[in-house]
Amino acid sequence: MFIPLTPTVAVAGQIAPDDVAAAAARGITRIINNRPDGEQPGQPSGAAIAAAAAAAGLGYTAIPVDHSGFSREQVDAMIAALASGEPTLAFCRSGTRSTLLWALARAAQGDDPAALAETAAAAGYDLRPIMPLLHQLQPR
Repeated sequence: MFIPLTPTVAVAGQIAPDDVAAAAARGITRIINNRPDGEQPGQPSGAAIAAAAAAAGLGYTAIPVDHSGFSREQVDAMIAALASGEPTLAFCRSGTRSTLLWALARAAQGDDPAALAETAAAAGYDLRPIMPLLHQLQPR
């Protein structure tokens, strides 16, 4: 269910409040929610996930990404959320948006887009749709 991208960052599809305790048991100390509330009927609310994270002693950050694409503000928020290097689980509907946003954040910090694409592919995600953006975000 939790797919590791790096030793400290994993992604997942939609989680439920009960999954937060499982994440904590696996050493996760921060949850990043990349899914907007109300995207699908029956989806747990961000507030419910945030409450479960608080109850488990985990940090929680909401950086919702809808299907209109990614903004620089979202990239910067992901950079800030991952800055501590603590074990983190980012989730959305399928893990794709979380993986893409992770890659954009890493590219903005100078990571090689080709290496990011290899990492994502090993986890089952395709960065080809955002490769031009990954290159644009590279520090000059």
